[in-house]
Amino acid sequence: MTATLETPAPVAGTRPADGAPRRWLGLSAILAATLLNLLDSTVVNVAAPAIRADLGGSFSALQWTAAGYTLALAVALLTGGRLGDMFGRRPVLLAGAAAFTAMSAACAFAWSPESLIAARVAQGLCAAVMIPQGFGLIRDLFGAHTGKAFALFGPVIGLATILGPVVAGLLIDADLFGTGWRAIFLVNVPVGAYALIVGARALPAPSAADRSGGLDVSGMLLGGLGMSMLVYPLVQGRELGWPAWSLALLAGSFPVLALFALHQLRRARRGRTPLVRLSVFAGRAYSSGVLFVVVFFGAIAGFSLATGLFLQLGLGYTPLAASLAMSSWAAGAFAGSAFSGMTMARLGRRILHLGLLLMLAGLAALYAVFEAAGTGVGGWHLAAPLLLFGAGMGMIFVPLFDVIVADIADHEVGSGSAALESVQQLGASLGIAVLGTVFFGAVGAPVAGRFAAPAALEAAEQVTVLTAGLTAAAFLVAFLLPRRARAH
Repeated sequence: MTATLETPAPVAGTRPADGAPRRWLGLSAILAATLLNLLDSTVVNVAAPAIRADLGGSFSALQWTAAGYTLALAVALLTGGRLGDMFGRRPVLLAGAAAFTAMSAACAFAWSPESLIAARVAQGLCAAVMIPQGFGLIRDLFGAHTGKAFALFGPVIGLATILGPVVAGLLIDADLFGTGWRAIFLVNVPVGAYALIVGARALPAPSAADRSGGLDVSGMLLGGLGMSMLVYPLVQGRELGWPAWSLALLAGSFPVLALFALHQLRRARRGRTPLVRLSVFAGRAYSSGVLFVVVFFGAIAGFSLATGLFLQLGLGYTPLAASLAMSSWAAGAFAGSAFSGMTMARLGRRILHLGLLLMLAGLAALYAVFEAAGTGVGGWHLAAPLLLFGAGMGMIFVPLFDVIVADIADHEVGSGSAALESVQQLGASLGIAVLGTVFFGAVGAPVAGRFAAPAALEAAEQVTVLTAGLTAAAFLVAFLLPRRARAH
């Protein structure tokens, strides 16, 4: 899930679509493009066991199927936003949606784990081009009435979060025309076609664009190299026995990322547009917020993947049964988001601590359920703990970026919130790598495609404890954030 704080100002000369019906049609196209990304960032957690049963491959390949998407999204998000400034939001969103739809078809027709991972990485790059344009286009369409659009946008995204994994489970179990797991990618084709056809007709066409400062391709490549060097050994290291080169690659990621930071500073000094304005990192609150985002989203992404694997590969749940067993998590997130949206102005940073406490309570209840029910744990056992965990998580989603950027200068808000989006995706990749590695390291070797239920239960308990530790760390880091959210 990608969180965005600010809706950027309209591109100079943007011509809004005429008439209320046309504006709402344009919004529906933006929603369709947003749903493409939202669904594809979560459905693999439901489909992963079915994908491996069909295509084969290692368990690290399962991690890459999820992490490859989020890592590519993290690498290219900042560049995607810049492309909208340079060439106009509508053409860039439509180009991204067309390429995303094509890559979804490529995922559906993958013939090996490697081809699927490559298509997933390409999907992530396309999403990075498409997604940053949406909120600016809403501003262009609705102007002073933007609040009306967001009043609809939020609930639709929340409902998609709840129903997306369930629909994915239904599609896989239904096995329509023998498509199996491939249906979760094929369903993107009509959604993408709708976004393209309606978007071309209803979204506002820019009459001017800002190409001053150029495009920082070197910065994107350096940042991508550093992030990849950080994530790759964490995913592959366990399976390969942690060879020396994997540790060297991990250590080498830090100087490469430092070189990326130096490149950004030099670019800014020369008057060219950097991907990240590093001045935002000078404040303790923002730097602490970056750490919070990495820990928080890493815990969520890794825990989600491990839970789905435990239910299907450990307990033998079908994809639909697993998605239904986890549906209370999404329902809790929806309720928590609604609550925080109503109270964030009054509670400020305290809403983050309240949400984290609920997440910890949910994890403690889940661990107690594992201990009491053992391998006989069922969906009803999981409902209350995951509802608590989801409600706490949802409370944090809405106010988080507003709190983190509360103390930075107005002219840095756009760059600061965009950088947080990229860090959010990097955190998700790291969480999948680390918690996935813990899970597979504890569960042992599979037999006939399944793990022994007791071993899978022990692995799930280890991941739950580690997730609780990360959540507790986020609770402490949150004390370094501003007390109040930024006022719009």
